[in-house]
Amino acid sequence: MISVSNVSVRYGSKVLFDEVTTSLTPGKRYGLTGPNGAGKSTFMNLLTGALEPQKGTVTRPRKLGVLRQDQFAFDRLRVLDTVIMGNQRLWSAMEERDRIHAQAELTDADGMRLAELEGIIGEEDGYSAESDAAILLEGLDIPDAAHERTMAELQGGQKVRVLLAQALFGHPQALLLDEPTNHLDLDSIHWLQAFLNAYDGVVIVISHDRHFLNRVCTHIADIDYETIITYVGTYDDMVEMKTQVRGQLEAQNSQREKKIAQLNDFIARFSAGTRSSQVQSRRKEVERLQVTELAKSNIQRPYLKFEPKRPSGKHVLEIEGVGQSYGEVLAIRDFSASVSRGEKIALMGRNGAGKTTLLNALLASSPGMSTVDLQAISGYGGPFSTAGKVVWGHETAVGYFPQDHRTSIEPGMALLEWLAQWDSTASNLELRGLLGQMMFPREDAEKRTEVLSGGEAARLLFCKLMLQKPNVLVLDEPTNHLDLESVNALNIALQRYPGTLLVVTHDEDLIDEVATRIWHFEGDHQITDFKGAYAEYQPASV
Repeated sequence: MISVSNVSVRYGSKVLFDEVTTSLTPGKRYGLTGPNGAGKSTFMNLLTGALEPQKGTVTRPRKLGVLRQDQFAFDRLRVLDTVIMGNQRLWSAMEERDRIHAQAELTDADGMRLAELEGIIGEEDGYSAESDAAILLEGLDIPDAAHERTMAELQGGQKVRVLLAQALFGHPQALLLDEPTNHLDLDSIHWLQAFLNAYDGVVIVISHDRHFLNRVCTHIADIDYETIITYVGTYDDMVEMKTQVRGQLEAQNSQREKKIAQLNDFIARFSAGTRSSQVQSRRKEVERLQVTELAKSNIQRPYLKFEPKRPSGKHVLEIEGVGQSYGEVLAIRDFSASVSRGEKIALMGRNGAGKTTLLNALLASSPGMSTVDLQAISGYGGPFSTAGKVVWGHETAVGYFPQDHRTSIEPGMALLEWLAQWDSTASNLELRGLLGQMMFPREDAEKRTEVLSGGEAARLLFCKLMLQKPNVLVLDEPTNHLDLESVNALNIALQRYPGTLLVVTHDEDLIDEVATRIWHFEGDHQITDFKGAYAEYQPASV
């Protein structure tokens, strides 16, 4: 069990949470929710011990599994060793044993210590450690061939999955996972859901994936109103209960305010008269009825609306026999498709199956793409070859959201200056309005682009797309770095968008509620083109 007692954290005048007391018990899976900046990561750091509370105490079990965010900390190590390090007691014992064995001569004390270490290794299942680590890695789609490589040889998405395996390794008593679905494909997310649902310890997870929270969580610990309130049920259950509870409190306050106004009116009229005992009685009632001061919610909801400047022609895109390879490595084989105006296509498949590669091939010849956007295409200008033909239709105007924000937002510019370059006719008032819609405070208009967080960079790119008003949106992993409120706002905006959409995403709710067509990338470099909704394509049981 993890126990939190009277914990408070504040930074200057900003209170994240005050006097929080709660217990997180084994067998329950808690989603930690709240908008960006509410204190989710701060609270998670308190639970792991990486941060000490300013007030109060945190009691935690001996063995914690923590998803680490530093992808480069283990670059010199084997992949298998990185996973085994998730059990720190086992790893320390194995390292000390190897150091003793490496000595030229062993003393009696060394022999006794080796016996102790072998006991620890046995207690921690160290003799099956490599096979147990391999099972975790395979579930997260890290192939056998990669297990003996160093972490430095892996791609970023693969590193994240290895660090997730590290957190899950060694049967920890509690799992603390910060955005575990980032960079995972749907198959890996489904595997993780099944693993967590079978896990018998405490799970605390931060995620912007509503579908994942609904599938995994038995409780939601919501950070808002300067406190943490735990609700029983899924994320959707929490939203409904939270709305009801807040509505009841506001209604009670409203009734009290009305009653207080009536009593004060009576007091004002008769305080100087002969009804002093009644006046005194009403004064006491006013004191009793004092309105509860409700803390303000931290939640901010962006306003997203994608509106084409003009419609495209009926035939948006023709793809004929497109194939792509990197040197000798085949990525896509002979894909043909015709895209009509208004279709919303979700590109699905395992990481590395070719989704972004296909977008690259399509975008390289798309109308209206800026030099900056072309440079943002992963692999653009690199050693790849494309076969086949890509033809964009009449009056198409493409807006692009790249997976890697850093290559599409030039450093050294103010936000207002960067945004202005995408529409020379837009006034400063219009540009500031767009920034405000996406939750940038007024003073952030002069903020420098190089200091943006991942979430801020994503919101700035959405400002750009709303300013450009394209009739075709191409979005590559747009929900990465967004909080739940922003993901939900994006989902609704894409449902209402009258143009054509191509989106790579592993957000199952977004696929289910937005897509009208699926391009599923198979393991043999083929793409299945399914003309219909995700619910019809994917069995409901998955």
